Amino acid sequence: MLPTETVDTTVLPPGERFGMWLDLVARTSAPLRIQSAHTADFAARADFIDLGAIHVVEYQYPSLDATRTRKLVRRSDPELYVLALTTGGVGTSSQDGRRSEILAGEFTFYDASREHDVCHHSTDPQRTQATSIITLIPHAALPLPPARMAALYGGRMSGSEGLGALLAQFLLQVTGHPEQYHAADAGRLGAVGLDLATTMLGRHLVAEDAVPTEVRRRALVAQVQAYVHRHLGDATLSPQVVADAQHISLRTLHRLFEAENTTVASYIRDLRLARCRRDLTDPTLRTQPVQVIAARWGFGDKAHFSRVFRAAYGMSPQACRDGDAVPARPVNRLASRVNSSGAD
Repeated sequence: MLPTETVDTTVLPPGERFGMWLDLVARTSAPLRIQSAHTADFAARADFIDLGAIHVVEYQYPSLDATRTRKLVRRSDPELYVLALTTGGVGTSSQDGRRSEILAGEFTFYDASREHDVCHHSTDPQRTQATSIITLIPHAALPLPPARMAALYGGRMSGSEGLGALLAQFLLQVTGHPEQYHAADAGRLGAVGLDLATTMLGRHLVAEDAVPTEVRRRALVAQVQAYVHRHLGDATLSPQVVADAQHISLRTLHRLFEAENTTVASYIRDLRLARCRRDLTDPTLRTQPVQVIAARWGFGDKAHFSRVFRAAYGMSPQACRDGDAVPARPVNRLASRVNSSGAD
């Protein structure tokens, strides 16, 4: 499981919960002045996940207003950028004279080393909780021109299309299912998250050239991999289909994967084989015919499926189902670590 730390105020009586939250905020690297209409019973939770290059925090709390004052900035300078995804409720973000209303499914961005105001309120009368996912990015880790970042402070960015949607899906998956990953995956996941955030921010600066080439490449690879996972069961999925969906040439797609030690076709095939092997060894799917499982993951031809499965695992699909399996060779290790939620 990923390294996670949880703070839950409901372990205390209602009258002590807001005080606990204020203590938590005071101990953070960028303390805030907090006000809320729910101080009598502040039922809140924060889940902190350390991903190495970045830190991710999933918040659930009653409606609140927060201010980072000049005095608090002087007291501690964390040298952190904050990229916040609102997942429930509505908020506002203000910094350097720019103010935006942030709806669920949208990002805002600000610098924790400068004064700012953030508000977050529930919009559901039956529910007092507002929810968000915060990504903390060290100044030194973001490979974009610092002098240009002010253009994004207090702004809003979509989390439902393009790279914003991919980054939002990544954050929701990591925070929603940290148990699906190993502690050793944290660094790799942090690098992927940082690449996606960097490229999204670069796009909003209308200066993608400011994003280092390798960062853009890795972010595009992650976008391609996520697309493949989502469409793995489509028998028509091919390198050309993937290239067309990403609005790039087939040649560009192949160049992207040169550094991944695999081809696009092999990546798709190996993922499909891994899904088939998983389903064949699942006792709950025992009554499903082998060919039904193969077709579910894009193998329409029975003979072809049997041939490539045997080549990959050294046995027939039926032998695998019957329990004759031996440890299989690793199939595309990168595919097992990055964007693994997309096809599940």
